[in-house]
Amino acid sequence: MNYGEIKNCDIANGSGVRVSLFVSGCTHHCKNCFNPETWDFGYGEEFTSDVQDRIISMLEPDYIAGLTILGGEPFEPYNQAALVSFVKRVKEKYPHKSLWMYSGYTFEELTATSRARCEYTDTILSYVDVLVDGEFVEEKKNISLKFRGSENQRIIDVPGSLKSGELVLLD
Repeated sequence: MNYGEIKNCDIANGSGVRVSLFVSGCTHHCKNCFNPETWDFGYGEEFTSDVQDRIISMLEPDYIAGLTILGGEPFEPYNQAALVSFVKRVKEKYPHKSLWMYSGYTFEELTATSRARCEYTDTILSYVDVLVDGEFVEEKKNISLKFRGSENQRIIDVPGSLKSGELVLLD
């Protein structure tokens, strides 16, 4: 897997001050995507163990609330294969820091049969605290929304949703 960017001290992609990882590769190709260069799976740099170690170190300060993974598309099966052990490592090292993920796939697509669902999806979701789901839809763009770009996107409490069997929305 490749990544396009790592942001330290990001305040736009989740609550609090966060470290954000922008993975490469996305098949959604949303109209007027804010990050179209990350559609290409080969864009950016390789997501090596050294890069993972650097992100783990960036998460250490107390003022960092957690990690956000977005893209591109973290839930492309190719990307899930590279992310599954990394998110496990992050949550084991920092169990009290939140993990946010952004996906063009809906929660329902990730938890049922879809092109995104693979052998890693359930494990990754078990570590995710908050999922912002749904493709960016230009016709539903709303710049006043918190942590999302279009009105169809939802902010989901993943542990609450998995435990209850019903969608639990935040915000």
